[in-house]
Amino acid sequence: MNKADIMESAGTLAAGSATPGQPSGVTAADWETGRARPLGDFTTSPRVLLISAIAVVAGTAGVISGVILLGLIRLFTNLSYFGLFSTVVRPFGQSPLGLLRVLVPVGGSLVVGLMARYGTEKIRGHGIPEAIEAILLGRSRLDLKVTILKPLSSAISIGTGGPFGAEGPIIMTGGAIGSLIAQMLPVSDIERKTLLVAGAAAGMTTVFGTPIAAVLLAVELLLFEWSPRSFIPVATAAIIAEVERTWLGLPSPLFPFHGGMPISILGLGSWVFVGLLAGLLSGALTQLVYACEDQFLKLPIHWMWWPLLGGVVVGIGGLVDPRALGVGYDNIAHMLAGNVLPASAILLLVVKAIIWAVALGSGTSGGVLAPLLIIGGGLGAALAAFLPLASPGFWALTAMCATMGGTMRSPLTATFFAVEITGDTHVLLPLIAACVTAHAVTVLLMRRSILTEKVARRGHHLTREYRVDPFALMQVKDVMVTDVQSLPGTMTLHEAARFFTRPDTRHPSFPVLDSERRVLGIVDPPAVIDWRRVGKDRRASLAELLAGQKPVLSYPDEYLEEPIDRMTRANVAHMAVVSRTDGRLVGYLGWRDLLRARSRVKEEETERAVLYRVR
Repeated sequence: MNKADIMESAGTLAAGSATPGQPSGVTAADWETGRARPLGDFTTSPRVLLISAIAVVAGTAGVISGVILLGLIRLFTNLSYFGLFSTVVRPFGQSPLGLLRVLVPVGGSLVVGLMARYGTEKIRGHGIPEAIEAILLGRSRLDLKVTILKPLSSAISIGTGGPFGAEGPIIMTGGAIGSLIAQMLPVSDIERKTLLVAGAAAGMTTVFGTPIAAVLLAVELLLFEWSPRSFIPVATAAIIAEVERTWLGLPSPLFPFHGGMPISILGLGSWVFVGLLAGLLSGALTQLVYACEDQFLKLPIHWMWWPLLGGVVVGIGGLVDPRALGVGYDNIAHMLAGNVLPASAILLLVVKAIIWAVALGSGTSGGVLAPLLIIGGGLGAALAAFLPLASPGFWALTAMCATMGGTMRSPLTATFFAVEITGDTHVLLPLIAACVTAHAVTVLLMRRSILTEKVARRGHHLTREYRVDPFALMQVKDVMVTDVQSLPGTMTLHEAARFFTRPDTRHPSFPVLDSERRVLGIVDPPAVIDWRRVGKDRRASLAELLAGQKPVLSYPDEYLEEPIDRMTRANVAHMAVVSRTDGRLVGYLGWRDLLRARSRVKEEETERAVLYRVR
């Protein structure tokens, strides 16, 4: 918790009673004694209840946008392939257009390119990198254009055969709605981020009926923190979305599955083997997508026309295997039922992977999650004949989960996603084993995931390793200097000037003490120069010159985050550390000492030692 959190959660202070740098709602006594907040496991304030209430509205809006998006996809599919104004689900292979089907994705991709060129470029791609970028760099602000054009462009792209899923666009759309709601309210940047992610989680829940996976995706990928202040509102939005989608009659689980295999050493080895192959497949898919993007970057034409070229590849792929077009949820159902033969699974895997990578690399609007499930399922169905006997569809489900977890680098999200879409908790152990294996492979082989590579290519580094701030755990007494050089308050200004010009004076600043070793202030060369410049008497003592100034102090039992904030607000580089009981000087704290805390964490990670030896 930082001072901004205190300011939000506490009441206001009477006018004129605050000291410089003191936040509203923290008493002067607490601020001066370093007790700006009570210590505890968490620092969340009651304001989280208000943000959760707003998240309910964002979640409901996410459900509405999700339902509209799914309906638009089916509508555009029927209009473009069957000439019907209908939302009934029809397979692409039954279209009466024959070979002319190849032109449908071309036309849809052209429309998407025009929308991106003359609407907003943010609708390009699968949506999650754009959401990450808005959170990290744009103060979690997304505009109305994204809210309208992202679902519309995705519906056109997927409805005309684009080999994408609906989850990426709805995450972007739900996030944009949450962001717009937050922008109309007096909230902080952190709260705006929370509401953006709440809308995104609600949108994902609407499409797949996976509230737990949606919350985990938020934690693993979007929030960049693990804190109740964000977790509670996001979970609230996802829960509300699941209740509302059930009330609307949307199916849950989306792909019912009941099966598995006995737990054994052979089974464990097989799960790990599938995870290993899925991890290698994840790496290959990521490389393929960005290799295609690199090739499009070399074209001597405007990027507006790239989706059209990608649409040509999609159309040809649709002639080879119509099952590769669209979201392909029926393919997932067939794989889980065990109705896909190995040769057919390999064909679907290859065609889907190629047209998806080319279309995504061209900048067409669409998601990655459903394609990853289909491609991973194809791997599992192809391997089923060579793996130990299990329920039909079990190996397809295992490979789906592992491929999703490895490619997105979100193993918990992928595991619980697979459990929620099938409704089968008995497969939890095999899924987590395969998913963690795939995750390990991709983490060791690749620096970035398919979701973060695009952000990195735009020159923005991010890390997805969440750790507790060492400044919140380490006390001042752990890093302060105890052998402190000080100056007496009786020293004159002239003597101080001579002292700072001596060659043996090696420190930039010194605490000034009275006869009882209580701190009067801090003196450094700039302070001496300023006093001389304004004409202070050279015979004036430092005690006289510092009279009326309140020194910025710290205390040995304080945790480092508090003095850091105090030093920043006071714009000082050093602080005197005094005893709480008698106020006497006991230490000195500077930025170099604070950085030592981070160095200790680094040493714990890199230095290896044997602490116990067996004789």
